[in-house]
Amino acid sequence: MSVNLSKGQQISLAKSSGGALTSVRMGLGWQAAVRKGLLARLTGPRAIDLDASALLFSGQQLVDVVFFQQLVSKDGSVRHTGDNLTGSAGAGADDESILVDLEQVPANVDQIVFTVNSFTGQTFTEVQDAFCRLVDETTGKELARYTLSGGGAHTAQIMAKLHRVGGDWQLKAIGEPASGQTFQHLLPAIGPHL
Repeated sequence: MSVNLSKGQQISLAKSSGGALTSVRMGLGWQAAVRKGLLARLTGPRAIDLDASALLFSGQQLVDVVFFQQLVSKDGSVRHTGDNLTGSAGAGADDESILVDLEQVPANVDQIVFTVNSFTGQTFTEVQDAFCRLVDETTGKELARYTLSGGGAHTAQIMAKLHRVGGDWQLKAIGEPASGQTFQHLLPAIGPHL
């Protein structure tokens, strides 16, 4: 059963059977908001290029990043499946995905922060039905979903983070609006969430 997360909510990723997850996928989906007016009806929705990124931290120190220009982390534990320039893969489907092999994440990496930004600079007022979801990659079962509510004049969102608590991983929904067209622009806004 999937958990619908609200901003700030946290869940453990330990399996109810007592085992631990080994591989997860953070999926991101979105659609262009319906535009109003005659011209908008004639031209249809505008393509929205959102980009998912995974930032790997050791404490407060950024040690690696996975995004559309670097699809695999240096150690190979985190992998981006590729850039989607338009969104709208389908109702509820992932437009971009980042795979995390939890057993291979280096011991010094204690947090993986997932962000989304509008590379072309469109604000979230032009985006609808945006979500991120965590899936057990072994079983395909959705574990948690965080839906972005409303739009907003921001161009980015710090979505969620995986972080170690003791020997287990937990997921925390952050849902913090931010400004920036790349993950580099988001680093100051990410700091308070580490």
